[in-house]
Amino acid sequence: MKALVLSGGAGTRLRPITHSYAKQLVPVANKPVLFYGLEAIAEAGITEVGIIVGDTAEEIQKAVGDGSDFGLDVTYIRQSAPLGLAHAVLIAREFLGDEDFVMYLGDNFIVGGIADLVEGFRKSRPDAHILLTQVSDPRAFGVVELDGAGKAVALEEKPEVPRSDLALVGVFLFTSAVHAAVEGIEPSRRGELEITDALQWLIDHGCDVDSTTISGYWKDTGNVIDMLEVNRAVLEGVKGRVEGSVDADSEVIGQVTIERGAEIRGSRIVGPVVIGENTRITASYVGPSTSIAPDCRIEYSEIEFSIVLAGATVQGVRRIESSLIGRDVEVTPATGVPAAHRLVLGDHSKVRISS
Repeated sequence: MKALVLSGGAGTRLRPITHSYAKQLVPVANKPVLFYGLEAIAEAGITEVGIIVGDTAEEIQKAVGDGSDFGLDVTYIRQSAPLGLAHAVLIAREFLGDEDFVMYLGDNFIVGGIADLVEGFRKSRPDAHILLTQVSDPRAFGVVELDGAGKAVALEEKPEVPRSDLALVGVFLFTSAVHAAVEGIEPSRRGELEITDALQWLIDHGCDVDSTTISGYWKDTGNVIDMLEVNRAVLEGVKGRVEGSVDADSEVIGQVTIERGAEIRGSRIVGPVVIGENTRITASYVGPSTSIAPDCRIEYSEIEFSIVLAGATVQGVRRIESSLIGRDVEVTPATGVPAAHRLVLGDHSKVRISS
């Protein structure tokens, strides 16, 4: 069995971070979200992995390499444009051959991995197996309608009027039957080859499409709020350890990981928190559900429920929360213009100002 990992999307919902950064490499608890998926695939006993890449191919390849760090053998497959999940299957035909495979969206996160799912599929071998979960707004997802016996009978991508509240989770298992399906469908109104249409093709042609509705934790980390929620969930399961230095004037409470070379001076850290290598925190408060990447500086500031990427500096800021701060960003207080705000913002930024 092989795996096909999709890492070619543009990440428009995470802009401006993703103007210069692959969305699959945005860190959760200081580890790229893509790595969690690759680890789950390896834990399921799959070693041959094709990764679909696009404009951020160089970054993805630099981060993952040949896959040996994960116990995987990785092949990169270039997608000229994000033309749909079924298009990814279409262009991966040579790599996949006639083998069964799991398709994993590189920006999705599932607690507990996929080993049990893969084992069940290997035993029963339906033509396709899909994961479903109940969502509050199905219009943002691929939606599935089940019959009275729990079998999938109809699927639609991002419908204006959803037929159910069951959304597709970003993990799919297929036999080679799916190749006829992706070749047999036409682009949708969005101009993409939709995996929902391919699954509908399988159903319409009498193929066996099984489904499992999951109640465990799943997130599509495509926007800031979901990314922060995943970060919180992962941090809650991390056992704290201190390999950096903490001075006598600091207080560390709860599950806090302080990596090698990090320095905590005159500060209060309340876990769950992860602080990366060579980061320095001085006279500051770092609150729960916060991950701070390597080589950052937090000075005379307060921050919680946030993700701070590598090389960022936060200095002299009274309170930051629910924030995603990019690489090498500098956050400092305004001076000399108390009645005005001076901003330099990237495309698609969102700013909330209380005064």
